[in-house]
Amino acid sequence: MRLMLAALLLAALPAFTLAVPAAAPTLRAPTAPTVPMERVALETSAGRIVLELDPGKAPQTVANFLAYVESGHYNGTVFHRVVPNLLVQGGAFTPDLQPKPERAPVPLEAGNGLSNLRGTIAAARRPDTRDSATAQFFINVVDNPQFDPVDPANDIGAGYAVFGRVVEGMDVVDAMRKAETGAQGPFPSRVPNQAIVIERALRLPGTAQ
Repeated sequence: MRLMLAALLLAALPAFTLAVPAAAPTLRAPTAPTVPMERVALETSAGRIVLELDPGKAPQTVANFLAYVESGHYNGTVFHRVVPNLLVQGGAFTPDLQPKPERAPVPLEAGNGLSNLRGTIAAARRPDTRDSATAQFFINVVDNPQFDPVDPANDIGAGYAVFGRVVEGMDVVDAMRKAETGAQGPFPSRVPNQAIVIERALRLPGTAQ
């Protein structure tokens, strides 16, 4: 009887649940904002090339290139240097190989994590002066690790700044590299016998402004 009464009393007591502390929220490091890519189309006499530019990796080089695009500088310039197993280069000369006026040079942004691989675009500069890139650019037609920084403290070994890549029209670039070349104007070699003209360069809609 006593046992039954004790059981009834226990059953009548309110049930208490021990509170389990909630797990502390996991703190995540803030995500760095991503810089939108830019796209530029080069309408050339050999076909259309679309470039994707990376202002997050090479902000000053991209801004410089876009300034030339938007000013119309590249319209009517040629690819004046073609080396079949290396690169195609342009952006500075008219079809009769007269130089166009250029803006002030930009600081070298090589060593930014982008390598001179096939299909990338890089800023041309004087080999002996690191901060000398202006309007000229080149597209790597093969992997060119020798153009990446090998001796950043030395102007000659400081590399060439990659600032984007070809996302459409690499077949056009490959056709360019097969062009017959020779001496013309101030150049002793490597100038296409038939001019490859950038008829128009334009920033594509939908990219950052």
